[in-house]
Amino acid sequence: MSPSRLAVASTVRRRTPARAVAGAEALLAAGIWASSFVGVKAALEHAGPLTVAGLRYTLAFLLFVPLLRRSRGALPAGAWPRLALIGISQYTVGNGALFWSLRTLSATAGSLSLSLVPIVVLLLQIVWLRERPRGVALLGLALTVGGSVLFFLPTFEAGDAAALGALAVAVLAFAVLPVVGRELARAGSVGTVPLTAIPLGIGGGVLLAAALTWEGVPELPLAMWGVIVGLAVVNTALAYLVYNHALRHLTAVEANVILNLSPLGTALLAWLALGETLSPLRIVAMLVVLLGAGLVQVRRGGGGG
Repeated sequence: MSPSRLAVASTVRRRTPARAVAGAEALLAAGIWASSFVGVKAALEHAGPLTVAGLRYTLAFLLFVPLLRRSRGALPAGAWPRLALIGISQYTVGNGALFWSLRTLSATAGSLSLSLVPIVVLLLQIVWLRERPRGVALLGLALTVGGSVLFFLPTFEAGDAAALGALAVAVLAFAVLPVVGRELARAGSVGTVPLTAIPLGIGGGVLLAAALTWEGVPELPLAMWGVIVGLAVVNTALAYLVYNHALRHLTAVEANVILNLSPLGTALLAWLALGETLSPLRIVAMLVVLLGAGLVQVRRGGGGG
């Protein structure tokens, strides 16, 4: 074997364990986010959606403050606009538009729309990051999106045009984090803690300010504060930390496709805990999504990213 082929083979062997760990991290984040709906649904009975989201993300940021103070070295000047873009798009615009639309649309409509995010991520990944997925990954992406649509479409209920437009805005906004986060993580110019914490502080702070303006000061029972703190610690701080770390080794599409398993996890939890039924069609759709997510992770030797 030539020296160049030996070098490529050695690089692939070094990347494989790191990619396996990164895949497990993204899967962990998807599993955690699958449980978010229960806590959010409970909190929404006592406070407005902007308040719940703003408290959740701002509290998560505060958890990172001690770690940020220990971080050494200043961030590159060019990183700050990107971190602000992630924060505003992911937390302020994305979640704000999603929660606003869910006032009149069903949760199924929200899940169906978010299953389309990987398509936008793919386009941005090609244009912004110059990372082009291989044919088998494109097949996996098509299966994942198609399976997600098959899973949610039978129970989809159309709503008013404004709410559907808000969902479209949310889809575009949620595509920013995996792409811009991948750019920063790939370059290694921003550590995982700042990459997670600073967008949370920016986006969550703007969202909380808007919530206090439009929804007023919340009056939550002690139990609901416990729910929000749990969402902040586990479903936000921990989940986003491991997801952003995974972006060091997974492309934006690879990581985002794994997140398409999250709504399916929610449905599975509802089946196990609440006795909600899963039709044969939905079971087939779940298997198609799992197959697609697996294919997206397959790489031939020497693949980039």
